Amino acid sequence: MVTIKKLLKIILACLVILLVIGAGVQLFLLRGTPGKALQASDYRSDTIYRSTPTILIPGWGGNTITYNKLINYYQDEHLAQKVLTVWVSPWGGIRVAGHLDKQQKNPLIQVLYDWNYDQTFHPQVKQLSKVLNYLQKHYHLHKVNVIAHSYGGTEFMHAYMSSPTLQEKLRLKKLIFLGVPVEESLAARLHYQYHLINHSHDKNFIRLRKQMAKWQPNYHLTVYNIMGRKKGAANTDGEVPHIQSEMLRSLIKDHPTIKYHQKIYENTTHSQLHDQQETLNYIVDQLWKKE
Repeated sequence: MVTIKKLLKIILACLVILLVIGAGVQLFLLRGTPGKALQASDYRSDTIYRSTPTILIPGWGGNTITYNKLINYYQDEHLAQKVLTVWVSPWGGIRVAGHLDKQQKNPLIQVLYDWNYDQTFHPQVKQLSKVLNYLQKHYHLHKVNVIAHSYGGTEFMHAYMSSPTLQEKLRLKKLIFLGVPVEESLAARLHYQYHLINHSHDKNFIRLRKQMAKWQPNYHLTVYNIMGRKKGAANTDGEVPHIQSEMLRSLIKDHPTIKYHQKIYENTTHSQLHDQQETLNYIVDQLWKKE
């Protein structure tokens, strides 16, 4: 006969086992994608090699898997090299593996959150701000590209636009957003029209609009807003309605130094945006391909 005391011990043991397994899974998911050094002998004739780093930012619940295929493909094809992994804790603690210097060409920096399962993206905005400031200060970054998926792009916009220091010291060259929501109050059935900017009830979007109105960069940058359309769906990738991403156009409409490009991939879900071969090739064309 199992007594209450024995039952409690069994339950406690099971909880410990589950915690150990959970911790192991989380460590695996946060391991970071291994880097492969890019040698001069590997350079391709159709590719431009620059020292400008590209920061990879995952979305809600994103981890190593998010950009694993992208990184491995770019490295195997000698297009870029993963040089740095940056982990950030919920308290803003920074850990780094790898190194970054000006001699490295087409370097990739992988950002990983120790915990990004919060109800809102605001905790990650604070954490990403720590990461961006750390990178700028410790590696003397003055210009970067960004690839961001889902809430990762939302977090980046809020982190960057909330920091006069980053705006002054860290120039943006090319931003590639993959299924990034910037306005979340408009109905999914709506088609983009600029005037919808006046009908937003999204406090985050309204704050972002005010911040961007004050930000007038004196340099040129390009934004690529990439969306997917789930098979059988009208205006969504299955998770983010197109209108939520397309409102980005309204935010940069009055910025003469910003070029905006928009692309929608058919039969493509939210998670496929960072894995689909066609998307990966498009990103290469925008970042490193010779014309």
